[in-house]
Amino acid sequence: MKHTLTHPFYRVTEAAAIAGFQWLGRGDKNLADGAAVDAMRRQLNTMSIDGTIVIGEGEIDEAPMLYIGEKVGQSDGVQIDIAVDPIEGTRMTACGQTNALSVMAVAEAGTLLHAPDMYMEKLIVGPQAKGVIDLHLSLEENLHLISQALQKPLSALTVSILDKPRHAPIISDLYKLGVRVFTFPDGDVSASLLTCFPAQPIDVMYGIGGAPEGVISAAAIRALGGDMQARLLTREQVKGASPEHQHASIAEIGRCKAMGLTLGNVLQLDDLAKNDNVLFCATGITGGDLLEGIEVSGSSITVHSLVIDGQQRTTQWLKTTHRLTP
Repeated sequence: MKHTLTHPFYRVTEAAAIAGFQWLGRGDKNLADGAAVDAMRRQLNTMSIDGTIVIGEGEIDEAPMLYIGEKVGQSDGVQIDIAVDPIEGTRMTACGQTNALSVMAVAEAGTLLHAPDMYMEKLIVGPQAKGVIDLHLSLEENLHLISQALQKPLSALTVSILDKPRHAPIISDLYKLGVRVFTFPDGDVSASLLTCFPAQPIDVMYGIGGAPEGVISAAAIRALGGDMQARLLTREQVKGASPEHQHASIAEIGRCKAMGLTLGNVLQLDDLAKNDNVLFCATGITGGDLLEGIEVSGSSITVHSLVIDGQQRTTQWLKTTHRLTP
């Protein structure tokens, strides 16, 4: 992957964030997401790349989303894998809440996990706890191992987790263990990355969220020197038995088999992102823990982006002002 692509790729998340921002506080997350998808696709298709969406917002029959297997770019450049989430936090955007982002990860062709858009269990830590996590063990056992690696007691450990009904028993157990628990409403990419920034209070990110966000997070975590394990789960496993969930789960199992994946297998970081030659880009839509949000002043829009380059081992915080054409 050529590193001259760094500049165009953060322009992709910028374009998606600005498009989604137009629907900020409008109460319709689908319109916000659709606008971001269209902007991201347009920007990608102007680039001299031969790109494939390896994990995105759905399958080919769910177009116009950026679907799994979709080809983007001018097909005359470097072959790359792309994992996208045009808006991580569509509900936050629709409701005018914090921590909405546009995110993507880019890597050499064949190096990012190719998986369906389904649920994924994730356990993520920063560089100091790299190599000690194991999803074959219970969460409590993992927390004890992480505590030892970080040389701090459980009472000083902070775990971030999605505030969802499926996590209610886990959150209760975490309180009983005495760890600090930071809950967040939606979107776990920013929470995942915060484990790798020493100035932030998050030691561990755990929970069940979307697989696209998981692969995007994995690329960033690899580039930042952290660690991650994951496991693909069906909708029935996560949301319980019902005819609708069973039907969806059968389809998910079929797509996993077609992609050579085995449900229930623990995926190591190397399975999610195979080498360090990865690029992560994010642009804030609304302000949050990771990035500031979009600012509009007169005829200009200012955006804040984060670019993490795994091969160069660099992290860039970018502020860009776009002057609008009258």
